[in-house]
Formats: sequence, structure tokens, C-alpha cells
Amino acid sequence: MHASESRPIPSADPGRPRAIVGTSEAITDMIEELDRISHTDAKVLITGESGVGKELVASHIHSASGRVGRPFVAVNCAGMPETLLESELFGHVKGSFTGADRDRAGKFEAAHTGTLFLDEIGDMTLRMQGLLLRVLETGEVQKVGMDRPTSRIQTRVVAATHRNLPDLIQQKLFREDLYYRLNVIHIHVPPLRDRRSDIPLLAEHFLRRVAGDSIQFSPEALEALEAWSWPGNVRQLDNFVQRLAVLARGRSITVEDLPLEIVGPPRVVPQPVTQPEWKERRRTVGDVLFERLTSGASFWEAVHQPYVARDIRKADVRAVVHKGLELTRGNYRVVTRVFNIPPDQYKRFLNFLRKHDCLLPYRDFR
Repeated sequence: MHASESRPIPSADPGRPRAIVGTSEAITDMIEELDRISHTDAKVLITGESGVGKELVASHIHSASGRVGRPFVAVNCAGMPETLLESELFGHVKGSFTGADRDRAGKFEAAHTGTLFLDEIGDMTLRMQGLLLRVLETGEVQKVGMDRPTSRIQTRVVAATHRNLPDLIQQKLFREDLYYRLNVIHIHVPPLRDRRSDIPLLAEHFLRRVAGDSIQFSPEALEALEAWSWPGNVRQLDNFVQRLAVLARGRSITVEDLPLEIVGPPRVVPQPVTQPEWKERRRTVGDVLFERLTSGASFWEAVHQPYVARDIRKADVRAVVHKGLELTRGNYRVVTRVFNIPPDQYKRFLNFLRKHDCLLPYRDFR
């Protein structure tokens, strides 16, 4: 077992924070509240549906605080086995389990004097919740394989979840004492359907990020995007715009370039539970890696290095390549652009994939 086989990748460099895009009343009110609470060291609980941008909110809190310039470390607690998550958060010593060939610091220590963002906190097991509560109460971190605390940390904790924690408490699946320890300040991020006026701004922002000024939306296309319900929220819109940018046939994206699900009768519903066509799916390591790539990180930094260090698995690399081929309809040349790989490294990229059995048949995506 590798200590970080399912390790999520930390978010973007805190020295270059991404701005929260939007001018709607819902989002401007939230930003004002964030600016008021950022200067404190109080713990924050961020809630909201999947894809609304909870990590971006946590990054904003860190960037607006006195801890800016210190580490901002993000960990996705969903879908990670308990033993790996324990090692990920608290670190381990050499020989503490099979594959632990060296001492390793955990994320609490990595975020010392900075901010640790714990995403999907509602997915933690009860045992992990108890270990987390102990650190929050004492400030002491005990590595896996040690019988006593090994360090004291001064880390601000910001947690997030899309789940209803009071309901989990009633079901005996979440500790009430941990809930109150985390929920000092509560921030709720509104879903995209509740701030529709921000959709055109976000769509143009995402398009500029991947295509610069070479492609633009027509006014009619932006109206169609604004009218749709976006059950996957900002993350879904971001991925959708990336796909449009890669497949664009000209300098303008028009209504004709949009799929029928967008330009057909808009599915405007008051609650997401009435949209059976959208099924909640836990984010995987491949999802996190792909988001890093489409946010500007290079393949060699975000995927190659962790794989060589055995921090991610072959399955994670294959998942990223699969997503890239889905986006580009099987075009490896375009995949290198999406993955921020220089053109002269195209053969190196293919050779790496071939050597590690990650070169997927492009015909499967035509």
C-alpha cells in the first residue's frame, strides 16, 4: 500500500488565487461575508451542492486573510480509504505499514501557519472524525506508527461538504461535537440556478481561460446557456465550455454549436431532487487531476511527477487520459494542448503513456 495512492492534489498556487466570478446579489453578498470573516482564525464550514466552487471559496478566505503567502493545502476526503486518509492528514513513519519506505509529513504539518481545506468532510468515517477532533482540540498531530504526538501545528481549518450534516448526526454517521467544532462560521454557496445572471460572465471567463480572445460566444448562445438549469453547477459549466472551445469550428460559438439538451426546452426546476437525469457522483482522483490540468497546470507537473513518486496509480493516469480523449474526440494532438504540453514534447507524452500501458485507443472516442 502506498501512503498516498488516492491522494488528491492541492489546489492552485495561493500566490495566484482565482477570483470568484459573479455580480449577482447572491454572490456579492457571499463575497462580502467572506471578506468580513477572512481576517479571523475561526474555523469555517462551507456547504453547497457539488460543483458550486467550495474550494474556490476556501481559497478566497485564505487569500484575504493574514495567512496569505503561507501554505494553502486541500484534501478531498471522499472516496479515500480510512488508512490512506489518516496517513494523508497526519503523516506516517517509516515501516508503519507495507509500502511506508520513508517518513512522511501529513497535510496538517504541510499547512502549518497556513490553511488546510478539508473537502467532503461528511464522507469521513467515525473513527477518522474522532482523530480529527483530537487534533482540532489539542493542536497536536500524531503520525501513523507513533505512540505519541510528534508536532504542534497552527493551522486554520476550513471544511466543506455537499451533504446535510445535521441529518448525518441524527443517523449517527457524523459526530455532533465535531460538527460544532467545525461550524464556527457557516458559509453556504448558492447553486448556479440561483444566480443565473452570472452564467454569461462565467462562460466567457472560462472561454478566455482556454482560448484567449480567439473565440467568442454569440449573444444568442449566451442566452441559451443562461436559460439552462446546470444541475452540475459551475464545474459542469466549466467542463462544458472547455469542450466547446476545443471543438469550435470558427471564431464564434453560436446556438448551432450547442447540444440539444441546452437549446431545447430549458429544464428550469426549483430543486435538484426533481432532476432524475442528474446523478450525484463522487469525485475521483482523476477528476481532481483533470481539473488541475484544465486550470493551467502542466501534465508533467500534475500527473507525471506524482505518478513517478508513486503518489497516484496507473488507473488515475488512465482516467485523466480518458477524460482528455473524451473532450477531444480521440485527438491526442489536441489532448496535449488541453494538458498544457509543449508541441515538441508530443512524442515524449505518447512514449510515457505507451510505456506505462496508459495509451488508450483513440478510435474508441470517435
